[in-house]
Amino acid sequence: MRTRATVAAAVGALAFSALRMPAAHAADSAATSGTPYTMDVSFSNFKVAKSVKVGTSAVVAVPVSYTLTHGSGVDITADDFYTEPFLYRGTFGDDSTPQLFGEDLATCTATSSTTATCKGAIDIHPADGDLLNSQAGVWKAGADAIAFNGQDPASDSLDYGKVGYKEQGGLGSTSVLRLAKLIVNAGPEPVTKGRTVTSTGKLTRADWQSHTYKGFAKQPVKLQFRKAGTSTYTTIKTVYSDAYGNVKATGTATYDGYWRLSFAGTTTTASVSATGDYVDVK
Repeated sequence: MRTRATVAAAVGALAFSALRMPAAHAADSAATSGTPYTMDVSFSNFKVAKSVKVGTSAVVAVPVSYTLTHGSGVDITADDFYTEPFLYRGTFGDDSTPQLFGEDLATCTATSSTTATCKGAIDIHPADGDLLNSQAGVWKAGADAIAFNGQDPASDSLDYGKVGYKEQGGLGSTSVLRLAKLIVNAGPEPVTKGRTVTSTGKLTRADWQSHTYKGFAKQPVKLQFRKAGTSTYTTIKTVYSDAYGNVKATGTATYDGYWRLSFAGTTTTASVSATGDYVDVK
């Protein structure tokens, strides 16, 4: 599971690892002193896509924005003030909860003396093992902020008593879905009017652990037809994929047009429609 790679680079791995420890242990790590105080900031108006489709290799950048509200004593323009969004699946605050972060920190633009609009991205790297198949579904959103108040984050004598930190969960949610693929081949071509058109294909979905696409078994798939010169597909029937994800459906040839297969998706897998295959009717 990927962790705060960018923040660790920006503020020092020691700093964030200590801040993530229980307060009783933070002061005991390295030659530091004190414990972080709760910074006077809060987060709201978190905006993120309703769903995110993730395949087996391509990095997916999920843009987000949120409002940061802070007290008059917090300088969000300081070089050592940082904030970032994140996603988590499970219980907020539990150290075993999977989390996803961005490669870059969020950037904030002040909208008043105590509020700012922050924009950033959460980067998902499926090829690097960011996700398990069991983690597909709803992820919750959160954000954090840290201020070192003039101290060197990488210092061996960092005074944590002067470091402000705030983390907040439950700001929103998104569905992180396994990307699906669906192909179709319709025939014969051409076909005599009134005869049978057979459409065959295969439904697969991303396996985040093997980094391959595997057949999605026993799923409802719609056979659809679009008459040449029109723009709307009509559902002819619904069939089910077999144990290997293979799909086969038949229809009657009436007009020239496009045949396709369409899958509506599930709570863990994205919807997908095959590109229509044109069949000429004689």
